[in-house]
Amino acid sequence: MTQAEIKLCSLLLQEHFGEIVEKIGTYLIRTGTQPLRMIVNDTGLLLDQVKKALCVLIQHNLVTYQLQKRGFVEYEAQCKRVLRILRYPRYIYTAKTLYNDTGELIVEELLLNGKMTMSAVVRKVADRLTETMEDGKTMDYTDVSNTFVRLADTHFVQRCPLIPETPETPDAPPPPAPILVINEKDMYVVPRLNLIGKGKRRRSCDEEENGEHKAKKQKQDGESSEPPPDDGIYWQVNIDRFHQHFRDQGIVSAVANRMDQTSSEIVRTMLRMSEVTTSSSAPYTQPLSSNEIFRSLPAGYNIAKQVLDQYLTLLADDPLEFVGKSGDSGGGMYTVNLHKALASLATATLESIVEERFGSRCARIFRLLLRKKHLEQKQVEDFAMIPAKEAKDMLYKMLSENVVSLQEIPKTPDHAPSRTFYLYTVNILSSARMLLHRCYKSVANLIERRQYETKENKRLLEKSQRVEAILASMQATGAEDAQLQEIEEMITVPERQQLENLKRNVNKIDASENQVDETIFVLESFIESTMKKP
Repeated sequence: MTQAEIKLCSLLLQEHFGEIVEKIGTYLIRTGTQPLRMIVNDTGLLLDQVKKALCVLIQHNLVTYQLQKRGFVEYEAQCKRVLRILRYPRYIYTAKTLYNDTGELIVEELLLNGKMTMSAVVRKVADRLTETMEDGKTMDYTDVSNTFVRLADTHFVQRCPLIPETPETPDAPPPPAPILVINEKDMYVVPRLNLIGKGKRRRSCDEEENGEHKAKKQKQDGESSEPPPDDGIYWQVNIDRFHQHFRDQGIVSAVANRMDQTSSEIVRTMLRMSEVTTSSSAPYTQPLSSNEIFRSLPAGYNIAKQVLDQYLTLLADDPLEFVGKSGDSGGGMYTVNLHKALASLATATLESIVEERFGSRCARIFRLLLRKKHLEQKQVEDFAMIPAKEAKDMLYKMLSENVVSLQEIPKTPDHAPSRTFYLYTVNILSSARMLLHRCYKSVANLIERRQYETKENKRLLEKSQRVEAILASMQATGAEDAQLQEIEEMITVPERQQLENLKRNVNKIDASENQVDETIFVLESFIESTMKKP
């Protein structure tokens, strides 16, 4: 765990959960597994505060607990899971593109609350969608429920582990911590709910005053009513499935850039067929026959079987080896080599960063070392066609930044420089790790900059919010245009320009965070794939 990762985790926890949760989360990340007593002693917080903060972290899957043999419970922070908070906007946007506004709000609610029952999600999302609709229109629970089922069918949401049902014995004391289990077959099984109803709008102030007594009565009635039929069955977002989708999108766009749209559509079809059958950590997809691929192509894609076979042969013969041939049955069996695809994406990212940071000539040397594996300095000068002095400066510059590495091969045991070969090489894995570390530092700097910008303009932002609130209330009561204009003029022209600049800067920082996170995803996926490879 690097300092950059710890700092980024600390900033993310503080931004999303506040100071107390951030203090406990950072403490657990730094110290590893700890029992409750040690957390209370070392953080100096009250026992009640620590318990509530741990509940929040466990609810959001950021901390796990384990019962030790000696009978006490230890808590451990999941640093990688904390870093995933950075990717929340991307998960929500993906759900929107695949399943419209309803899917977006379902994923957003689950990410905001950590774990929720299906009935609670459906009601909350229906209410939120009804708020945005025109007067007289409402969102039906059934529509939201159908979208939830589709998300579960495609594995974007999954069930949380449950406490197993055991026969109660009155004499036996309850365990210090519950042991949660889940059957893999039940992870995506949606409970049969008969949710009938429509989303409700928030009432205005007058309606609230008139209906206060009625609401209290309804609340009392609601408390005594039966629990929902899916009580105890909680759902969470399946982050690995989203990552699988991002990886597939990256591979498809890479094929489109290298070849053409038809090739990318064929690869997209192969990946779509393998979505549920292939695990997210597998090095390659399950073999698919040419006939199966032909039948699964989108309806609007009118290409002949013979043309498809030619495309598949072309993809299999490509030097990047995104697609490989594994047999000849069924018109030919083909797989997508996910590990090689991720390696190619990571290499392209490294090349791009080297070119931006060190210039096109350094990128030429870098690509040369990737192709030739090991070269002496003289060979680099000759192959890259760069003067000796410039090539030497560029190699040393990249060496000092750990982009390339130097390998010594001695002819004699004494390692005398005159009798030693000095070979330059690129270790893609170590370069990817170094760049990943830099990406974490960059995101932490961006978050700190955004916090500084908002803190510096705090007074102006508060004034703007007050003015907007006054305008909204006056518009609701039917105020005249002259009155509204007078309120708007409370914010002067220089202040308005300052607000515009702040908004533009914050939007740039947010966009930069998302772009850096895309690079982080490519590098992390490649490192994980390489480490898992046997």
